[in-house]
Amino acid sequence: MADFSWILLMAYRDFRKNFSRLLLFVSSMVVGIAALVGISSFGENLKKDIENQSKELVGADLVLENNKPLGEQPTDSIAIQRAEEVNFASMVAFPATGESRLTQVRMLAGDFPFYGKLETIPENAESTFRQGGRKALVEKLLMAQFNAVVGDSIKVGELTFVIEGELQKVPGQTGIAATVAPAVYLPMEYAEATGLIQYGSRLNYQRYYQLADEVNPDELVKLYEEQWEEEKVDADTVEDRRRQTGRSFENLSNFLSLVAFIALLLGCVGVASAVNVFVKEKLASVAVLRCLGVSAWTAMKIYLVQILVMGLIGSLFGAFLGTMLQFILPTVFADFLPVEVTMAISWKSVAFGILTGLLVAVLFALLPLLKIRKVSPMATLRPEEGETKISKDPLRWTVVTGILLFIFGFSFFLLNGWKEALGFTGFVVFAFLALWSVALGIMWLIKRFLPITLQYPIRQSLANLYRPNNQTVSLIATIGLGTAMISTLFFVQNQLLDEARFADKEDQPNMLMFDIQTHQVDSVAERIRKRDLPILQQVPIVTMGLESINGLTKKGNDTLPDEERRSRGLYNREFRVTYRDSLISSERLVSGELRKVASPNDSIFISFDQGYAERTGINLGDEIVFNVQGRPITTYVGSFRDIKFNQVSTNFLVLFPDNVLTNAPKFHVLITKTKNDRQAADVQSEIVRKFPNISVINLGAIVETLEEILGKISFVIQFMAFFSIITGVLVLISSLIISKYQRMRESILLRTLGADSGMVSKINTLEYFFLGSLASLSGILLSFLATFLLSQFVFNLPFRGAYKEALIVYLAITALTILLGWLNGRKIVKMPPMEILRG
Repeated sequence: MADFSWILLMAYRDFRKNFSRLLLFVSSMVVGIAALVGISSFGENLKKDIENQSKELVGADLVLENNKPLGEQPTDSIAIQRAEEVNFASMVAFPATGESRLTQVRMLAGDFPFYGKLETIPENAESTFRQGGRKALVEKLLMAQFNAVVGDSIKVGELTFVIEGELQKVPGQTGIAATVAPAVYLPMEYAEATGLIQYGSRLNYQRYYQLADEVNPDELVKLYEEQWEEEKVDADTVEDRRRQTGRSFENLSNFLSLVAFIALLLGCVGVASAVNVFVKEKLASVAVLRCLGVSAWTAMKIYLVQILVMGLIGSLFGAFLGTMLQFILPTVFADFLPVEVTMAISWKSVAFGILTGLLVAVLFALLPLLKIRKVSPMATLRPEEGETKISKDPLRWTVVTGILLFIFGFSFFLLNGWKEALGFTGFVVFAFLALWSVALGIMWLIKRFLPITLQYPIRQSLANLYRPNNQTVSLIATIGLGTAMISTLFFVQNQLLDEARFADKEDQPNMLMFDIQTHQVDSVAERIRKRDLPILQQVPIVTMGLESINGLTKKGNDTLPDEERRSRGLYNREFRVTYRDSLISSERLVSGELRKVASPNDSIFISFDQGYAERTGINLGDEIVFNVQGRPITTYVGSFRDIKFNQVSTNFLVLFPDNVLTNAPKFHVLITKTKNDRQAADVQSEIVRKFPNISVINLGAIVETLEEILGKISFVIQFMAFFSIITGVLVLISSLIISKYQRMRESILLRTLGADSGMVSKINTLEYFFLGSLASLSGILLSFLATFLLSQFVFNLPFRGAYKEALIVYLAITALTILLGWLNGRKIVKMPPMEILRG
């Protein structure tokens, strides 16, 4: 007990003298703890709100859905009330401007939603919209895009509606969903009169039910599951949606926590680096204590107590900032949230953050602290006696193992899978080792090959990179990894946007028209040709379902063991196929061959997309019976194709030969290329005005939507990467301040030898320039590697380096390093040597 009291007393005395410097040790981990606590608290609150607002996610207790009219259902008689909806993609036009856009038209009958409400401006528009007359509720994004106001007109198909209200929010819908498919709500009574509900239109029928409290929707689904499976009716309950939404946002929360954890790890490297310098400066004091009879372990405990106290202070402060941070996060993630998030302190998250902070602070500080065990009394006469390499210290290797196990365990906790956790841990280790190796390699090269002919300031600044107590390795590791994260984000985002801008490519079409009825094809094509535009593709499309595979129907498939059963989606999905006897530019035959049908008695050999066939277990030679509008057609799998779905073309999972589906009910797709946006708008306006049932996709507008979505996603990722950058900056500041005392000695020596303040300032500026350059360039190189791997193996895109963005990142990081270094050392440079010595 007395020994422990003495340790506390010694720790307190040394703590008073070194408080400001010890504070720097933990400043770099505060941001990581704040991010971790903030995101964890936000996730806990979001989880509770999804539970509490689960009925508002659906707007009803039970939803039935099919691509054909639902007819009589066994649940109709037990509902308190019900509502009907038919929704489909269709063009809408704004007569005031003549402009049009593809939207999601939702024909509504009844008082849906039963829970929550359609939020509109004005507020009463939700109810007045239902009171009869041709009225519409239009998504705010559409209103803004076409400068429309309440009271304006909107044309849908053959009818014109008055905009009754601006739709602000729909239950369960996120901002991203509204961007992709903005909605227009119309009364169901006008559905037929619009002329849009005809063969070929991709219609989706939904029926919403409000049930009595004592009725369990999930039990109803189980009761009628077999019937609904047979009729291909999809049933969705509040519990289904809550579970699905909760799982999605739990994955998002875990991903964001991993990003915060990376920021924390960066800070911990800063802690280890700072403690390493601190320990080096304390070796002489430890040697004196050893001469006085204090054991090495006792001496180490003095400084461990200090680290524990500062780790606790840093964790508490980080937890406080994290609690404040959670009030900002709902605004940042507003476009991704389907519910209103309430704010409350999550003590579970606070405790989690504090314990995590303490654990990582001690783990990373122990690595350099364990050096103190090896200090002998002889170190008072021979300072080199206090230095022990990690390769000769098994206990420090044990700490390294503990750090790796902690990283793996933490990521396993968040990712719920050992493979994912192993991959994350492997990435962290690879990134740190790569940057560490770069730093050590640079130091070795400078030390080995530094030319004596260089000007003195340049030679001295480069030599400073490998001097005792240098921060080269830690700065390159931390700033480099932070730079790599933000750079990878920029580069990948640019890759995706460049690939998406297909409308500007000379060899790519930029306008697609679909839902064209057979009697309209010639007329539409003639109008396109009159504008001197090419018909790049004119494709018939036939809709069909799958009856059986090798004689096995859906019912027979359900009776098979799990390992032999095919996906239900294969039987339930609606296939849209085309027919031709040749391949197009986006296809490549990988096995089998395309076989023509010359006579009615010939067997029909179809071609499948190879990827889809592999996922569903379809093999060459399989017999597949399709149902085309009630008529069965027996086919055989004759070939597999590799399809480039990222190329603008009419790509199909299933391809029939010619002379089989010629007389089947069908609709058509036509693809062309306009010369500019103005011509595209004119063509779109003319086609929609003349043929209201035809939907036109202007791929240039799709690119704009994609850019908007990527912009929102990238903002969220940039917000998270910001924590890593801030951590890196804090590590940079603390490292420069910690090395200030070493610089004092160097400056005094240089000034004593006759160097003026300008020379010393020039040497320091050049050193900061080299440090910032090396750190940022290392991170940028690592980000190029990450971008290349993501392009090749995730997005399947050709790699293109974002050199302009890389230059901006390089200049920003380097300039910041020089600025912080100059602010840190300006007093040292200007003060006379004697004044520093007296201080």
